[in-house]
Amino acid sequence: MVRGLEKFTGDVARSRGSSPKLQVLNTALMTAMSCLAPGAARADREFRGRLVESAVGAHLANTEAQGTCRVYYWRERNHEVDFIARSGPGLSAIEVKSGRAPQAHAGTAAFTQAFKTRRSLLVGGDGIALEDFLRKPVAHWLR
Repeated sequence: MVRGLEKFTGDVARSRGSSPKLQVLNTALMTAMSCLAPGAARADREFRGRLVESAVGAHLANTEAQGTCRVYYWRERNHEVDFIARSGPGLSAIEVKSGRAPQAHAGTAAFTQAFKTRRSLLVGGDGIALEDFLRKPVAHWLR
């Protein structure tokens, strides 16, 4: 129902020493526990943001369970990337936004500079539509 995502550090020992990011595997758990009516949940921007990020994370985690990729998060000082996906030798940085957002994000730029990424994705906002991202297999986005 919930699992921990390891922090991506590029070093296995440091990853295991970091606190995990908790990832809900089914967003129905979040909505049921919130006690918010559907209209109120849509109107609450903070809750909607967490829900959208969790939906993307659940999609990635379910793909990881199939052995297609490994999923992490990354945070260094005041920079963060919501999800890092490793497929083979390639890394992809995935930033999730529930509303309008700029294409460039400081956390993604910092991660890309620190680690060689195959690709950087923005899901939601002015990037890939959430529905499109969830409709296609994760492997499609990691190519």
